Amino acid sequence: MQTELNIVILAAGKGTRMVSDLPKVLHPLAGKPLLFHVVDTARKLNPSRLLVVYGHGGDALPNAFAQRGPTSPHGSKEIIWVQQEQQLGTGHALQQTLPDLNENGFTLVLFGDVPLISEETLRALLNIKPGEVGLLTVTLPDPAGYGRIVRDAQGRVKAIVEHKDASDAERAILEINTGIMALPTRELKQWLATLRNDNAQGEYYLTDVVALAVKDGKTVSTCHPCRQSEVLGVNGAAQLAQLERLYQHEIAASLMEQGVRLTDPARIDVRGELTCGRDVAIDANCIFEGRVDLGDNVTVGANCILRDVSVATGTRIAPFSLIEQAQIGADGRIGPFARIRPGTVLAAEVHIGNFVELKNSQVDCGSKINHLSYVGDTTVGKNVNIGAGTITCNYDGVNKHRTVIEDDAFVGSDTQLVAPVTVGRGATIGAGSTITKDAPADELTLSRSAQVTVKGWKQRARNIKRRRG
Repeated sequence: MQTELNIVILAAGKGTRMVSDLPKVLHPLAGKPLLFHVVDTARKLNPSRLLVVYGHGGDALPNAFAQRGPTSPHGSKEIIWVQQEQQLGTGHALQQTLPDLNENGFTLVLFGDVPLISEETLRALLNIKPGEVGLLTVTLPDPAGYGRIVRDAQGRVKAIVEHKDASDAERAILEINTGIMALPTRELKQWLATLRNDNAQGEYYLTDVVALAVKDGKTVSTCHPCRQSEVLGVNGAAQLAQLERLYQHEIAASLMEQGVRLTDPARIDVRGELTCGRDVAIDANCIFEGRVDLGDNVTVGANCILRDVSVATGTRIAPFSLIEQAQIGADGRIGPFARIRPGTVLAAEVHIGNFVELKNSQVDCGSKINHLSYVGDTTVGKNVNIGAGTITCNYDGVNKHRTVIEDDAFVGSDTQLVAPVTVGRGATIGAGSTITKDAPADELTLSRSAQVTVKGWKQRARNIKRRRG
């Protein structure tokens, strides 16, 4: 590969068949826009210049990258944005980049709607001699709609003919052009200057430079992708869904090669980065978003969603739990039907049970919140038991306040802790209490009125329809 490498990603198309106001290349695949996938792969090749040609959608593309921040791996740093105001073909799109191309070495052309292309395939394509042209081609049983690779009697590439311009004999060719190519930049500039649009589409085809290269005596080398799925593009929602399943299948296969036990490899979605330790088991219909780390011997039950979460060794997450932006300690028990919201940190051996919601709370070792409770903006000490139906009332309508429950405290069921408030070490809160003042350590605190029976009280009459027997 040459030292100097320009990479140009063509992403100016409207994507009419997506039937969406969102530019096609910003539609998500595995939780990440199509174009982000291509840019990430391109950066692995360490190009001297990385250019993205955009058009439809205005500044939506550069803005999407800018929102990731300058330090993000998907940020806009070092991307040269080139606008194609009129969409007059792929050759015209590349013409817009000419002032920004480094003339030494090669220019690699990629497409923003072909997200599965791999670094391995591209390195093979770039394994050409100075001055040569490299084409990525595949052979299809039904090549309708694709440009055909036309070879001479010796099998050498002499041209690419688009389907609409092809003769019957050329349409019988099964080898097609993927559009991905590597071209010597100095010569590319000359070839682009001579392109014509006298074809069925009235466009300037980048593929026409192949015939120009042959005319100039250049060798045109071809190679095939490692997997044919790498060159599949997205034109509509159905194709996007097809690529999603292909991508998820590859992720599932990779996880199982690492020893992860998947109940059903067809029913897992990784929309980010998932890392797993040894003896991890994941049940069906789980979704992992952002960065998720699962330690050794972690079990994730069916229908769970984990988003930007780390889970330490030995923890079991029961079905239908939602955990986001949280840290889960070792040997814990979560769920079923638990919701753990951002800012929550659970230490080792913590139990969070069914229909419990935590937000921005820290729970220390051995504590249990097993049933039907909301604990928000709270610091919970060691070996605390919080009974069913407990609520920390953290919001006064204007500001959030914090609750502190110290080590070994016992909070009875159906308790409201009105923040800011502290429950002291070893304190017991009687069931059914509303606590508005600090509860002292090692004491029983409760707030209940005496039970009263009102004699003679009658319910208001209700309109009840009775069944006939």
